[in-house]
Amino acid sequence: MTSEQRTREDELVERVVRSFDACPDARLRELMTGLVRHLHAYVREVRLTEREWATAIDFLTRCGHITDNRRQEFILLSDVLGVSMQTITVNNEAHGDATEATVQGPFFVEGSPETPLGGDIAGDAPGEPCWVEGTVTDADGKPVAGARLEVWEADEDGHYDVQYDDDRVAARAHLHTNDDGRYFFWAITPTPYPIPHDGPVGDLLAAVGRSPMRASHLHFLVRHPDHRPLITHIFVRGDELLDSDAVFGVKDSLVKDFEQHAAGTPTPDGRVIDGTWSQARFDIMLAPA
Repeated sequence: MTSEQRTREDELVERVVRSFDACPDARLRELMTGLVRHLHAYVREVRLTEREWATAIDFLTRCGHITDNRRQEFILLSDVLGVSMQTITVNNEAHGDATEATVQGPFFVEGSPETPLGGDIAGDAPGEPCWVEGTVTDADGKPVAGARLEVWEADEDGHYDVQYDDDRVAARAHLHTNDDGRYFFWAITPTPYPIPHDGPVGDLLAAVGRSPMRASHLHFLVRHPDHRPLITHIFVRGDELLDSDAVFGVKDSLVKDFEQHAAGTPTPDGRVIDGTWSQARFDIMLAPA
């Protein structure tokens, strides 16, 4: 590159950055000028062609067209590029042994039904029964009573309830810890599934030779007014997809044993189950607000 060409490119960057000088919101100004500098640096580093930029714009346009109130393709794009996970990492600084956060994913829904301790969140969702239990404590190890736990997961066919067209509510609910900080409920044993890959994000993954598969997991959102909200998963130890999760959500501390039990084995709450069932423990430590 000639010095004249470099000067032209440098001057354009500075001219665009200066266009935000009058922005009255200091944080917005910081965000926009940082974005401009990094975006222009990328264009210059890879020497982006006009045809490639047009292809990128078409890709983003298709992401917008496929997005509706049941599907958010831009969240999916953020997830597969690791941006969602990086943003979570930046915003959930390590605090002692507090439980690590991970991606929320596109299938969380506010207003889930409440289930009592020991209840079954599965509803009509198909899958192997799974008993999940644990405690919620603060950073000093003291029980947190009344913490609200939102839990949700895909069924054994790899679909969340919102992916069906019949308005079903299944494999999602919320419950509260007791005075000892304990929680326990029935769910279904997590199974691997692909993220939606019938749209532009799926085309991207196919083009670069990446799998759309997510490692088996169960979602948690834990909230209490005195503590930092926690969005996380637990993953199944032994799952072959742990090292290639499509959205980079796996963390070693969140990989748990899901103990398998034969049909007829007594359950923790005295149920008799005809088929096999599993059992997992997840103790949660919340960081202070």
